[in-house]
Amino acid sequence: MTDAVDSQGFRAGLRGFGPLGLLAVFLIVAAALVIIPAAAVLILLWVWLSKTPWRDIGYVRPSSWIGGLVVGILFGVALKVLMKAVVMPLLGADPVNHVYHYLAGDAQAVGRFAVYAVLGAGFGEETVFRGYLFERFGKLIGHSVGAKLLIVLLTTGLFAAAHWQQGLPGIEQAAVVGFVVATIFAITGRLWLLMVTHAAFDLTAAAMIYFDAESKIAHLVFH
Repeated sequence: MTDAVDSQGFRAGLRGFGPLGLLAVFLIVAAALVIIPAAAVLILLWVWLSKTPWRDIGYVRPSSWIGGLVVGILFGVALKVLMKAVVMPLLGADPVNHVYHYLAGDAQAVGRFAVYAVLGAGFGEETVFRGYLFERFGKLIGHSVGAKLLIVLLTTGLFAAAHWQQGLPGIEQAAVVGFVVATIFAITGRLWLLMVTHAAFDLTAAAMIYFDAESKIAHLVFH
């Protein structure tokens, strides 16, 4: 009986915002500052240890894995083209992404980037910035429409700030894309489509750079 009570207290402590819960948040955030996939793994460990329902962080079985994969890929590609051809030119961004220009013509570098796009962006960033942060902020401020809107704005701001190393264009792009995917997550509460979308978005960006097509796409609408 005592062991059961202790176990329940431990789980409740992880889910709360007392010393144990704050320690968990600190460890996950610290891991996110170093390597995003590691933070995502810690989140999965936190969910398992705290007995938090997987649904609470967006891990919901889709009605169709293949359907979600196809829609996510198409949406991710379309979103990247829209950002490159319309949104970023309107924001005055340079057509060339100088931070990742090293990918141009380098198949090995693109291969390494592709691994990050799937594990770091698709799995890692979506688990951290959408799944986990939505759950934590939801515990603090609730799940009303107004609360969800605030959570969308908060997570979008944090997601954009996390791209500081990419300069102002990277922050602006992350803010727009982050707002889009956060809004979708606020409505659906499901991560699979967004994971695929995010990975496809980054892979499309890498393909544009590899094939030296950035300037052409950036001037499709605004010459």
